[in-house]
Amino acid sequence: MSPSAVATNGIGIADLPNQRHKIVAKRGTNFTLMVVGESGLGKTTFINTLFTTTIKEKKNQAKRHAKQTDKTVEIEITKAELEEKMFNVKLTVIDTPGFGDYVNNRDSWLPIVEFIDDQHESYMRQEQQPHREEKLDMRVHACLYFIRPTGHTLKPLDIEVMKRLGSRVNLIPAIAKADTLTPKDLETFKRRVREVIAAQNIQVYQCPIESDDETSTKRNMNIMAAMPFAIIGSDQDVTAPDGRKVKGRQYSWGIAEVENEDHCDFKKLRSLLIRTHMLDLVSTTEETHYENYRQSQMETRKFGEAKPKKLDNPKFKEEEEALRKRFTEQVKQEENRFRQWEQHLIAERDRLNKDLEAEHSHIKSLEQELESIQSGLSSKGGKK
Repeated sequence: MSPSAVATNGIGIADLPNQRHKIVAKRGTNFTLMVVGESGLGKTTFINTLFTTTIKEKKNQAKRHAKQTDKTVEIEITKAELEEKMFNVKLTVIDTPGFGDYVNNRDSWLPIVEFIDDQHESYMRQEQQPHREEKLDMRVHACLYFIRPTGHTLKPLDIEVMKRLGSRVNLIPAIAKADTLTPKDLETFKRRVREVIAAQNIQVYQCPIESDDETSTKRNMNIMAAMPFAIIGSDQDVTAPDGRKVKGRQYSWGIAEVENEDHCDFKKLRSLLIRTHMLDLVSTTEETHYENYRQSQMETRKFGEAKPKKLDNPKFKEEEEALRKRFTEQVKQEENRFRQWEQHLIAERDRLNKDLEAEHSHIKSLEQELESIQSGLSSKGGKK
């Protein structure tokens, strides 16, 4: 073969993307999505709508407002395998029931932050082992933070949690139940949320904007301009005015369609999570968030050294303080009871002392009377 023929046909480097595609298609991929937000914001419905299947079963709504004695945030893990066009995705959904559901939500984010850090720690420990064939990777690739559609701005709890999550994971804020706000109120609410995020220096996920083609660049700009994403979740089919069967919610004034971009940002968020930027979410987790954790740990620990455990578990701080407060109140009650007993004993002692003095006085008077009687009798005996 002549050099000109080789130069024309190439040596095959251009086929490397096709080889990579075959390898990835054969192995599939792992994707871990965390959802954080108060109860009743439609997190389960949104997940099922996003993947067009029942990933998570809905909870019993009757028990939502029941009295809960265990005031702790739980970590609930749901695994599923999805297949589309011979490509498999091992999906892991992390839910956080109990978050933000109490009057006192202090430190309620700690179990969430600890879970994210623990997954980085677990992966780092596996990398340090001699055999690394089958590594369990549950590092969180994206965290959807559901914001209650109050129409005002972010709550202090939202700000505190988003600050802590943004430095550890790809944080994506979403306004839940966007169909409860008018378009004007929704736009105002979005603007206020963006202003708070910028003022508080909260780190949120920024997808790559520039691309090789102008269409992709414009699409990426439209996606980022929609953040925080206003979403509507529904797994029910409704009939649109033009006769179409669509996913949405039926109201007296009309229909709120899930996949209608004039109604919400569901399609943009789905594109960000799955269709266009899933690989970037995975690589950002690997190259940025995991590396930041690994670097911070390796600076303070020796190779292979276990992560130091905290002596105090913050999950039980509130319970410990409640027990301490209850013990203090009981001690005060006992002290008051002892004081009352002491006062009663002092009063009883004073009464007995007075009675004793009265008896002494009475005895003295009787003795004086007896002496006078005896002196009288002795004087009469002398006269005789």
